[in-house]
Amino acid sequence: MAIFTEKGHGVPETETGLSIIGTGMRVVGDITAEGVVKIEGTVVGTVRAGRQVLVGKGGEVEGDVIAREAIIGGEVRGSIRADERVEIQASCVVHGDIAAKRLLVQEGGEINGVVRMGEAALEPEALEKAGAPRSY
Repeated sequence: MAIFTEKGHGVPETETGLSIIGTGMRVVGDITAEGVVKIEGTVVGTVRAGRQVLVGKGGEVEGDVIAREAIIGGEVRGSIRADERVEIQASCVVHGDIAAKRLLVQEGGEINGVVRMGEAALEPEALEKAGAPRSY
């Protein structure tokens, strides 16, 4: 589901849409979006977003997450690569590596993998050594 905005209603013209995978929905395959992808159901495949990936409490991703920012409240079984920031909420479990400039982990959030932070963590050589997916 995408939300489209009209010009002149307080939303920048460059604002991109919101795509939602709702509760009870299961998507098998890769997802690519320009704006925000919110996952409340299950995705089996890579999720790429130009702006943000939100995995809600109860949401699941069985694959990699690649975005400018990732906020994880559910479960991810795969690596996470964020050009800016990753937020791991208290209800979250990540089974995979994380590469990001900045990382916030709330008390109770769980990471089972290698964490790489800072500018150097996003360099292609560092990602290849870590086995993380490349963003094309």
